[in-house]
Amino acid sequence: MDRRTFEGFLGLLKFLSPSQLAKLQARLARISTRGRAEDIIEEAAQDYLACVRCRSTRLYRHGKVDGLQRYRCKACNRTFNALSGTPLARLRLKTCWLDFLDCMFNPATTVREAADSIGVHKNTSFRWRHRFLTVSKMDRTDRLHGIAEADELYLLESEKGSRNLTRPARHRGGAAAKRGTSAEQVCVLVARDRSGQTLDFVTGRGPVTKAQLKRCLQPVLDKDVLLVSDANAAYRYFALEEGITHRAVNLRAGVRVDGAIHVQNVNAYHSRFRGWLRHFNGVATHYLPNYLGWRWAIDAKRIDSPDILLRAAIGVFHS
Repeated sequence: MDRRTFEGFLGLLKFLSPSQLAKLQARLARISTRGRAEDIIEEAAQDYLACVRCRSTRLYRHGKVDGLQRYRCKACNRTFNALSGTPLARLRLKTCWLDFLDCMFNPATTVREAADSIGVHKNTSFRWRHRFLTVSKMDRTDRLHGIAEADELYLLESEKGSRNLTRPARHRGGAAAKRGTSAEQVCVLVARDRSGQTLDFVTGRGPVTKAQLKRCLQPVLDKDVLLVSDANAAYRYFALEEGITHRAVNLRAGVRVDGAIHVQNVNAYHSRFRGWLRHFNGVATHYLPNYLGWRWAIDAKRIDSPDILLRAAIGVFHS
């Protein structure tokens, strides 16, 4: 656009209605994000850039493709870019990624609404959601210290989206046929220490067992940790076998707090997770670990902007 035409365009702005001005501002904001995703990826990748085949750091620039710098490895001659070997490799429409990630911060925005907002198919929107969460959910602590609370959360098993069901189909919002905890429900074990560090595990269908506790908790608990749980005998037997100090609160008897011995923190986390999960109108059990990781990132304020979520999606976590 030449200067005279541009000046004429600026002169017409005063005639815009408030709604037209709002549309113009939204369009300009979207245009201004073009290229930002590539810039964020290139900047974040500098710390770990290496050949995806031999991990050599001896490389040189080899042109640009789809807005990203291409590199060639001097050791094995393979070409790659900053997304090679990540869940985002070969995903298209990079200019829409930040707008899509912005939609993810509003759980009330459905897959279809996010797709309509950025102009992609609903299947693309769903696939992007889980691609961006594949690595992001791994941003966790390795160990729990001090006083660690552990308790289970049970969700109705869901085969939503599956082409071959292993049971008769349920209507949305259906209930289990059996009362209490049964194999119709999936157990989510949540362990949380008093500093707020949280780990969760999808142990499988039905009540949690001592063997499942050993597989999940034994690698992440310090030997001098104080494990606090409800009166479920599986925790007592697990702690006794592993030599871990254990205290239980008898919730059924109405005992919720005994000084510093309680599971209020982990139960509050359960409540926040359930409330947040309702926005999705049911999630498939297959994808449950992604939603658990997503909720942890929000709850711990580890990811609070589209830029940080984009970095986390390629394995560069906020310090």
